[in-house]
Amino acid sequence: MIYLDNAATTFPKPQIVLKSVNEAVKFYGGNPGRSGHKLSLKTSQRIFSVRESTARFFHAQTENVIFTSNCTHSLNMAIKGAMQKGGHIILSQLEHNSVIRPIVALAKRGIIQYDIAPVYEGDIQQTIQSFASFIRKDTTAIVCTHASNVTGMIMPIEQLGQLCRQYGILFIVDAAQTAGVLPIDMQKMNIDILCTAGHKGLYGITGTGLMILNSNIVLDTLIEGGTGSVSIDVNQPDFLPDRYESGTINTVGILSVGAGISHIQKLTLERIYHHEFQLCLSLYEGFKQIPNIITYIHHFQKGQFVPIVLFNIEGKSSMEVVEQFSQRNWCLRGGLHCSPLIHQALGTADIGAVRVSPSIFSTQNEIYAFLKELKQIAKI
Repeated sequence: MIYLDNAATTFPKPQIVLKSVNEAVKFYGGNPGRSGHKLSLKTSQRIFSVRESTARFFHAQTENVIFTSNCTHSLNMAIKGAMQKGGHIILSQLEHNSVIRPIVALAKRGIIQYDIAPVYEGDIQQTIQSFASFIRKDTTAIVCTHASNVTGMIMPIEQLGQLCRQYGILFIVDAAQTAGVLPIDMQKMNIDILCTAGHKGLYGITGTGLMILNSNIVLDTLIEGGTGSVSIDVNQPDFLPDRYESGTINTVGILSVGAGISHIQKLTLERIYHHEFQLCLSLYEGFKQIPNIITYIHHFQKGQFVPIVLFNIEGKSSMEVVEQFSQRNWCLRGGLHCSPLIHQALGTADIGAVRVSPSIFSTQNEIYAFLKELKQIAKI
């Protein structure tokens, strides 16, 4: 089985991650922050070390790193926490349903209003102006993906961060497709809240996510409960990370994310991105030699796209193509990728599209083999 669905979750995991999972189960079974015995304290120390390394990786404060169950959890905490009291929010047409659905749910309850900003491939200024044109007096936040999980288009996050600072607007960034692939500096990019998955580019196991806050942002809580701190007080703690980490946290998953970050730092982001991008570039070059292949971007250029390739075969639905590849032992992703707005813009809302997303473990020989299979399937 050849796996090219890393935008959904990375597989295989690095050996250092597998080792961390085994060690977590064997040696770190205490409930962190809940008991005073040695095993609990030992586990708490390991959790804190991951919190520290994660903060350094994204240029944030250690206590501002919040561990969650996935990126959707993080985005719900960020969006609902920021918008619970009302206001206006702007999102891009590239957003995943983990952004769209919380916003629509709040709007249906009459709490907020929202606008969707179109984006423009290859035109940063027009994209920035698109967001700026929707800013109102009551605009509370802009939420934007760092890169599309459908087309791979990288958004001008730093410039959007500057726009938010100019207008005093909260900036929420979905880094599900870029954390572990592109450099992210929350300070330089003026990101107020960074949300990401732990199981994608960070190579952790599933059931892991991060919400990282910048400075002294205070959000309404999504859930309340036991934190192991100030237990005599029936009110939720007002300090971090306890305010947003109710209940027993995922020790095994958190340690796996820490190991994944170590793996990335050893390889370097530059090497990972270059390798994965070159594989995708080979795919686009190969598409030119195959009749009936439809692609959806104009210029696949380094620095403008993350390593994601989107295509269709004329006359076939995306799920039909994915099933044919699956029968030949290939793992791809078809359908709408939980991102309906961009598929509506691309004209693929009815048939979806096939997504290929390699990882650092993918090889050039696998790409050649994929193109060979594609030639056969495109003839059927």
